[in-house]
Amino acid sequence: MEAAQAIARPAPSIAALLELAGPDMASVDALIRAHMDSPVPVIPALADHLIAGSAKRLRPLLTVGAARLAGARNDACLKLAAAVEFIHTATLLHDDVVDSSELRRGRVAAHLIWGAPSSVLVGDFLFARAFELMVSAGSMPALEVLARASRVISEGEVLQLTRSHDLDLTQEVYIEIIGAKTAELFAAAAEAGAISAGAEPERCRALRQFGRDLGLAFQLVDDALDYSGDAGTLGKNAGDDFREGKVTLPLLYAMARTGAAERDFWVRTVDRREQVEGDFERARALMAETRALDDTLALAGRYADTAKAALADFPSSSWRPALEELADFAVRRRA
Repeated sequence: MEAAQAIARPAPSIAALLELAGPDMASVDALIRAHMDSPVPVIPALADHLIAGSAKRLRPLLTVGAARLAGARNDACLKLAAAVEFIHTATLLHDDVVDSSELRRGRVAAHLIWGAPSSVLVGDFLFARAFELMVSAGSMPALEVLARASRVISEGEVLQLTRSHDLDLTQEVYIEIIGAKTAELFAAAAEAGAISAGAEPERCRALRQFGRDLGLAFQLVDDALDYSGDAGTLGKNAGDDFREGKVTLPLLYAMARTGAAERDFWVRTVDRREQVEGDFERARALMAETRALDDTLALAGRYADTAKAALADFPSSSWRPALEELADFAVRRRA
């Protein structure tokens, strides 16, 4: 199966980007730690439980990388990068409550330890901290970009919630959903970094395009890994999307290609969520037969290619190939 083989091959490394951004990301981590503090003990404890599990911090890394590629010579991007991580973490806390997730980043989901109310409220706290950081960064255009992203992400989450079990969902609407709930923050992270560097509008637009297409590729690979990965590498349970009855692109492909012969199976397991032992394995087998995972990964690869193409007009520097490698990493990663 090509999808499994693609995932099994060694993933491209982002070591070069991590090395380039190392001093910046150390400062970002310090900002994150400082702004998690609160006199209410549950807040830093719960926030640290999730934030400490993020080893790569891809979204703030993207903010830093975009700023440096755009010619930043100061530290204006660092508070924005920390804000991006807080926005992302807040959405994860809220998502895990909505989805009743059991694992996040290889750890027990926060709502199972501290309860759903605390998780939601700490998510709200992190959103507030994000906006404090954005304001202190002193860039109204960057604040506008990240504030708009926060609104778009919420809209995407609500749209997914209302359509998540819809067997008639189209591919176009699904791309709209993940464009809002996932790709928008990637896009805003890169655009805000470019803005903080004082980049020209066309450069800001190019980096926004890079971030958006990178985010779409990232989410599509997540969709595929949910059916082909395992909890040990994913940091969350494989098959969560299927068990929650969540319609993703691999499922859309498989349903379209199995047609009437398997319609009752999909209605029972996805629409009604009446699942029995062996249903997930059967769904995986149907995806293998229909090449649903292969085609999902192929689409992710095309988005990664357009992301890299968006960087073509930037001057040659060590940052450009490092960011291009990030796009390849998004497609070939295992978790």
